[in-house]
Amino acid sequence: MITKQFKEYNSAEPSVVTVGTFDGIHLGHQDIINKLQEISKIKKLKSIVLSFFPHPKIVLQNNSDIMLINSLDEKIDILKKHNIDYFVIKDFDIAFSRLTAIEFVRDILVNTLNAKHIIVGYDHHFGRNRDASIIQLKEFGDLYEFDVTELSPRKLNDVSISSTKIRELLLIGDIELANKYLNDYFMITGIVVKGMGRGKHLGFPTANIKIVDDNKLIPKNGVYIVVSKIDSKTYYGMMNIGNNPTFKDKKRSIEIHFFDLNYSIYDKKIRIKIIKRIRDEKEFETPELLINQLQKDRNTSLEFTYKNKIEI
Repeated sequence: MITKQFKEYNSAEPSVVTVGTFDGIHLGHQDIINKLQEISKIKKLKSIVLSFFPHPKIVLQNNSDIMLINSLDEKIDILKKHNIDYFVIKDFDIAFSRLTAIEFVRDILVNTLNAKHIIVGYDHHFGRNRDASIIQLKEFGDLYEFDVTELSPRKLNDVSISSTKIRELLLIGDIELANKYLNDYFMITGIVVKGMGRGKHLGFPTANIKIVDDNKLIPKNGVYIVVSKIDSKTYYGMMNIGNNPTFKDKKRSIEIHFFDLNYSIYDKKIRIKIIKRIRDEKEFETPELLINQLQKDRNTSLEFTYKNKIEI
């Protein structure tokens, strides 16, 4: 897969294109990408995923606090697994948001990407104020000679899968259902930084994680089973997200105790996949009671990872 900024894309080859923010690249998105690949092979067209950065809501709502499932780097790495030809990133700003529907189709999809087939998900809207739908897209297809395919929503237990639904699940701590919708483990990416050293004194040394993307959604506070690949080796661990109420900390932190990791990983950038939530964060009256709970958490985590095959 070749990743390009829109302004750098200069291929004249005919293409099949899908357009969207693709936050999470969940099962519904994967259906679209699979259809993209299918049509690419049948029609011998280059496959293109066109996305936007920053997320349109951040720009249009002037709200930098909007939380997203994936950072841009995470999204790129996920898409690499899907064997598409191009991931094209269009800078999203106010000027771009004011393009009319026909300007967007003509100037972006047709004249620049040379689209001969466009694939969209259900309820797709585009153009200024998102005032155009699949009806107008098919009309533009007749005008500019491209085909249009609209996919139905992917459902699980009669619930339509969406990025919004996944964000809601993460915020209430339902990591396992979120993972089912994602068809993968939810991930976070960060730099290992020095903490207070408290975990080491408790017998559970931790890697303190500083998230590298300001708009990254962090799940509900609690204790989770996690896995990470560090220096090409897989390590399992247990992660605490929260405020360390036993020690009256006020700042929210992410700390991971990796099993069988016995060397310093300070300053390393690592990616953590979250497997399962095992309990809420809670306050203990003494450090000794906390240590007893951490031992139980470790046993629970080790038993789960031993019994379940986890692929990352």
